[in-house]
Amino acid sequence: MTNPDPTRSPDRLQPLRQLLAAMDAEIEKVYRDRGLHGVRPRYAYPLIRLAHTGPLTIRELADSLNQSHSAVSQTLAGMRRENLVSSQPGTDARTRRVALTAYGRSLVPFLETEWRATEAAVAELDDEVLPLALSAAVTATEAALRRRSLSDRISDRMDDDAAPPGPPGDEASG
Repeated sequence: MTNPDPTRSPDRLQPLRQLLAAMDAEIEKVYRDRGLHGVRPRYAYPLIRLAHTGPLTIRELADSLNQSHSAVSQTLAGMRRENLVSSQPGTDARTRRVALTAYGRSLVPFLETEWRATEAAVAELDDEVLPLALSAAVTATEAALRRRSLSDRISDRMDDDAAPPGPPGDEASG
């Protein structure tokens, strides 16, 4: 092989990938700090969408989220394990319709509140770090998040009493 391994060169997207992972971890911290465990930030988009559309096939959900069928299938597998969604056979043997469970539906108001707070926090970050080139924006965003975490920025925009319901069968939650 005559070409050098491009993965040995600096990866300009790696800081962005790391930033996105760190931001997801901060959102997950907001969940944990408010007593919600087992729900990943990537679950919010499909949970909210299903709450507004009703049951969809995996393909319909993937298309509505502008994500691949494979990515949505993997996300749904995790959501099933956490009792957030269920699936039933579709109109033919090849399809499954995905619906929210009662627990999944009960989380939607909290997730919508977090979504709006996250959007406001990201807008604040944009105002703080832009206009910059993407790579410089990532570096500046990382510095801004070291000064004040994304979870703090989100929590500041959520009511103190905003909390998700407990999981089904958790008598202490309700």
